[in-house]
Amino acid sequence: MNKKLLYDFLDTVSVSGCEEANQRIALDYAKDFAEKQLTDAVGNAVSIVNPDAPCRVLLCGHIDEIGFRVTHITGDGLIRVQRAGGVKAGLYVGSPMQIIHERKENGKTIREKVAGVGVITESLLKKDKVDASDLMIDIGANTREEAEAVVSVGDTVCADCGRRELLNGRISSRALDDKTGAFVILEAARRAAENGAKCGIYANTSVGEETSGRGAYFAGSNIEPTCAIIVDVTWASDSPERGAEDSGDIKLGGGPVLCHSGMVNKNMNVLLEQVAKEKGIELQYEIAGGRTYTDGDTVLETGRGVPLALVSIPLRYMHSSVEVADWKDLEGCIELIAGFLMKMDAEFDFRPIVP
Repeated sequence: MNKKLLYDFLDTVSVSGCEEANQRIALDYAKDFAEKQLTDAVGNAVSIVNPDAPCRVLLCGHIDEIGFRVTHITGDGLIRVQRAGGVKAGLYVGSPMQIIHERKENGKTIREKVAGVGVITESLLKKDKVDASDLMIDIGANTREEAEAVVSVGDTVCADCGRRELLNGRISSRALDDKTGAFVILEAARRAAENGAKCGIYANTSVGEETSGRGAYFAGSNIEPTCAIIVDVTWASDSPERGAEDSGDIKLGGGPVLCHSGMVNKNMNVLLEQVAKEKGIELQYEIAGGRTYTDGDTVLETGRGVPLALVSIPLRYMHSSVEVADWKDLEGCIELIAGFLMKMDAEFDFRPIVP
């Protein structure tokens, strides 16, 4: 497990809609094991093992993160924003912020970080619910003209906080949702390739999951996979005020999470359980009564329909700048998916009932 890959993902901002810098990291990393790499019009990056195999397994872990976009610069140089994904705006009042300003220079995209802070006012502190339209970001400018020299409308914004290694093999950072998933699919594809997997593996660090699902739709439609494994995060029930009654008893360090849902293929879950038993991987389970609210919901409905499984990573404090995950769970997910890829072939029967 190459921890540096995840560190590189986390250290590179990729608010939904501006994922290209992280996609370059993904493509550069995967070129050592992928026989072919593809990109598309929405920004997906797909690294392929065994491109000629008749059985095509799509792996999706989304590379975009929640954040904001600049909508307006006030006369006194403050920055106003709009949500990009499921951000909880109140968490950013009084917090370090960063604006990623992109510009073209000699045909290349230059990314520049502009430091700022979420403005604190008594009225915001007293407000029951803070909306994105309430937020203001102070970058130190005195006038609109000063701010416009370094920030443009449309620039992306997110928390400016570093990753931290915690006790018991845990890691905390913004954007673990779902850069951990992107990390897992690339590591699983690499491990399966090294072990001689025969199926076609299409590892897609997908874009836009937090806002539109566009990456999953393009990948499912263009690749026409035989099946798909979606890797995303799920709520850990061992954090304060999260109970097992919500969707399942899920603990950090308890292992990969499989999903019981009408959206998920039962036979794929059975194979994943078989792999877990053979490899001694502990599994946990979550329940999704309807949609899973992941890229799987989109992939499932592309083409003639795509059978899929959802492998989730337990996460505390989702959609915050201090999300917490466990390295043990990441390793378990990698080994589980790599094992699945070793067994998957064109003869696999996805049908839950046979006439």
